[in-house]
Amino acid sequence: MDEVKKLLEGFADRAAEGLPDADIDAAIEADMARGRLALRRIKRRRRVTGVLCVAAASALVLALGNQGKWWGSGSEVAGTPVAPETAAPVPSSTSSRATQPRPSQTMSMFGATVVELVANKQPWSSIDCGLAPKGWSPEAPITADRVVLSRPDMRTAEAATKVVLQAAPEARTLAEARVTAASGKTIHIGTLQGRLAGQVKLTDQWLLVELPAGTVEWPDDVLRRFLASCAIN
Repeated sequence: MDEVKKLLEGFADRAAEGLPDADIDAAIEADMARGRLALRRIKRRRRVTGVLCVAAASALVLALGNQGKWWGSGSEVAGTPVAPETAAPVPSSTSSRATQPRPSQTMSMFGATVVELVANKQPWSSIDCGLAPKGWSPEAPITADRVVLSRPDMRTAEAATKVVLQAAPEARTLAEARVTAASGKTIHIGTLQGRLAGQVKLTDQWLLVELPAGTVEWPDDVLRRFLASCAIN
């Protein structure tokens, strides 16, 4: 820039020799106008040159480097090796078969085995039920007003593990009682001394059923069907 100014001053000095003052002023104004125009052109060329340099450098980086690593989204850093993806383990057919219940089992939503009622082909004393829990059989001795059912693999003296059917002239008081109807009979379901129980009035007698605790699950609909199938002769 300094060299351009010196050059312009030299041109002005040589041009002013032997000219009137008015012509000199006009010549100076014209030279200054040409000088400003030259300076603007020089500045414009410098900006264009800078832009071209930046564009060339960016093109070189994109050509030599991996564009996906430089401009890729996410938290990946250029040059960082990507860990190989691991496939989720596929469960074997053996484990799948092991977790599936057998067709003869009925499972509740909590995973406990639900009792299954089947036709009762063995008459009981004065207490007779058309349905009976599968795998349960009466214990001896059988009295006229009491039948005790147990499973062969759980023959113990603990009454809490057995199904007890008891006929009585009066109803028992059940806690948390709820009343339902089935086959024209009014059935009361609740708890008795911490055990699930149900009772129904048959003619002039009440039939009370006390269910085992912690062995199998007796939903209300199963207990209702069981009581509705019973009679006192």
